[in-house]
Amino acid sequence: MHRRRTLSVALVALIATACGDDGRNRSEADGANADKPVVGVILPDDETSSRWVEQDRPKLAQALRFAGVEPLIEDADNDEGRFASIADDMIRQRVDVLVTTPLSPEGGADVEAKAKAAGIPVINYDRISMGGHADYYVSFDNINVGELQAEGLLKCLGDKPGAHIIELQGAPNDNNATLFADGQHRKLRPLYDNGTLKLAQSHAVDKWDVAEAKVAFTRMLDANDGRVDGVVAANDGLAGAAIEVLKERGLAAGRVPVTGQDATLDGLRAILRGDQCMTVYKPIRDEAEAAARLAAAVAKGDLSGADDLATGNTRDLVSGRDVKSVLLGADLITAENVRQVVVAENAIKPADLCAGDLVEVCADLEILIG
Repeated sequence: MHRRRTLSVALVALIATACGDDGRNRSEADGANADKPVVGVILPDDETSSRWVEQDRPKLAQALRFAGVEPLIEDADNDEGRFASIADDMIRQRVDVLVTTPLSPEGGADVEAKAKAAGIPVINYDRISMGGHADYYVSFDNINVGELQAEGLLKCLGDKPGAHIIELQGAPNDNNATLFADGQHRKLRPLYDNGTLKLAQSHAVDKWDVAEAKVAFTRMLDANDGRVDGVVAANDGLAGAAIEVLKERGLAAGRVPVTGQDATLDGLRAILRGDQCMTVYKPIRDEAEAAARLAAAVAKGDLSGADDLATGNTRDLVSGRDVKSVLLGADLITAENVRQVVVAENAIKPADLCAGDLVEVCADLEILIG
């Protein structure tokens, strides 16, 4: 089912150029493009979700260059110390704008306080630092993402009264994970409360760690006498951990619906195999373009233009302030609409998606290779 993304902003399509090296330091960037502002970007890691390397990094690099600024992009490797060290270095290099995906609210807020003291504006990308000091925030309507996950689970469960559900939620200190869970429970809580579904157990996975997710899911499954009828997994990485355990128990291949998020290559291939019920496609191209346009406007001193882009607000309940925001919509993805949405928008290459054992499945779904 293709859901129209009514919250998406109208963004100019990017030219298809090679991304090149996006890891230069400020002096190298200044030497190559002395007249261009430099935007520092800190992404979280390449383990908890492959989207950061496969999609965000190249799309941000391309979008920032197209917007007329020079990108300086680094990966924090899911390490708070490295996140802080990269930020310190970018602040010392006097980047014009700092774009961060914080690993935790506390770590993000600390970096933002240093940037503010140095007079460097900050944009939170995808995750917000609650209690922080970011000037702007670019992300998706994450409560709606959770609602889509619940809708997908219910569709895949069908009419199965009293179905036992296990939840693998995201990191407890990630506000996005909190919003995903809130969205899920808007749909599922009434069903838990009236007995239509039974919540067996729920676990928030620290740092979105896939290894921890597998251990936690095994523990919860054993505690429920090996019974599970549906799994709420907050992203495709956690879904993969649950599916691995289910396969070991002979419960995979569609017998137990598992949700996901991010429309990663592994997640989409799991959907086509029937191991995963659904995922949520968040158009990273739109998010990267929105962040690039916003960062470019701020870097060039066009704050009124930046405010015209950030027409939404996100309430920071810790600091008690509203953060100017760009919030985008998302789509529920199943095997039936992978071609119409994800492939049609060039978010994934058919040759990668349809490799090996999935050639015949892709042919049946009219996903053409070549």
